[in-house]
Amino acid sequence: MPKDDEITWVMCYNHQSRLIVGDFVVGGTMQKAKNVYWQHGRITRQDRERLNGHKGATIWLTGLSGSGKTTVAVMLEERLYQRGCRAIVLDGDNVRHGLNKDLSFSRDDREENIRRISELAKLLTTKGIISITAFISPYTTDRHNARALQEKGDFIEVYLNCPLTECERRDPKGLYKRARAGELKEFTGVDDPYEVPDDAEVIIDTWRDEPDACVDKIIKYLEDNGIL
Repeated sequence: MPKDDEITWVMCYNHQSRLIVGDFVVGGTMQKAKNVYWQHGRITRQDRERLNGHKGATIWLTGLSGSGKTTVAVMLEERLYQRGCRAIVLDGDNVRHGLNKDLSFSRDDREENIRRISELAKLLTTKGIISITAFISPYTTDRHNARALQEKGDFIEVYLNCPLTECERRDPKGLYKRARAGELKEFTGVDDPYEVPDDAEVIIDTWRDEPDACVDKIIKYLEDNGIL
């Protein structure tokens, strides 16, 4: 069961019902179900990391649509695989086909989308796996909440810096064109803001550098900080 200092009774705002409710928070997230207990296995995180030969971590890629998140994530996963690392990509579109298929692109649902992925990434990290998330994750608060779930050094925010004009020029999925035509509402960069990270561990300029060079920079950070 979680430690006493991880359980707090708070007044919470429920986005679905629009009501203020009292409930328990476990590890920073509202715990609705009662009589649930944390089950501890016999294999520790340190055991898994020794077996893997690297530490668990979350590499959180954030940037505008078209900035290159999926391209960099896939290449990074491949490079880590070639080094014998256990790594997995959590891609924004992919998770909406399953885990988060019940969520829309409204602000409330975007927050819930990121919350679920943050919890999944934390779980993978504590199991000694390197998770690479590729989400726009445009809101500073959501990214800070994702960071707060993890231990210091486990969460590595990577900002893919790419001007909106370049992202629109690329427009790999035709989403900007549809947003400018009014077919997509609340689209980041058009009628919804993207809040640039102010504390990212790594910044890569995907409008200027080739994908390989961008991946090199992330790998170097992982090496320099004892992840690899």
